Amino acid sequence: MRLIGITGGVGAGKSEILQYIKKHYKCEIYLADQVAHEVQSPGQPCYQKIVELMGAGILQDDGTIDRAKMASRIFLEKDLLLKVNALVHPAVQNYLLDRVKEAGQNPEVELFFIEAALLIETGYKEIVDEMWYIYADEKVRRNRLEANRGYTPQKITQIMDKQLSEEAFREACDFVIDNSGVLEDSFRQIDERLKTYSRRV
Repeated sequence: MRLIGITGGVGAGKSEILQYIKKHYKCEIYLADQVAHEVQSPGQPCYQKIVELMGAGILQDDGTIDRAKMASRIFLEKDLLLKVNALVHPAVQNYLLDRVKEAGQNPEVELFFIEAALLIETGYKEIVDEMWYIYADEKVRRNRLEANRGYTPQKITQIMDKQLSEEAFREACDFVIDNSGVLEDSFRQIDERLKTYSRRV
């Protein structure tokens, strides 16, 4: 089984790439952001620690963490972000490594993908067999974000400024998919890369 990390800037089109892979290859795919939500749910590793850190005021009536309240607190108290990340990132990594171990026992799984914008920053380079960078031209990304998510140019700039540069992504990754054009071209790049590890289904 080949373990592959997928990363890239906002608006690069990672979701479309993963949808294609999921449809055509024997694989498991995990999104780190979704796993982060999972490990913060009641009964999961981070839940009690986050409540102890931030107080019961961030809870909803059903006992789950209110993400809007949590985000507001973090916005006002910058050091909280570091403390929350120190709890969440290791828990996410442990969760994913458990899933990788399970998938490795399943002969039907030939590829295992982990996707996140922060894979490089959070140390996954040392865990995966290879890291993919989903690239798209900045103008293309801006147009997608305005059209598909309704983001303002100012919001897009704020998000992009917090992410790694194209040079940093390229330097840290083993393979680059240029997703600036039509999706069929991106799919061809994927098939060419994966033909050594897996056959399309």
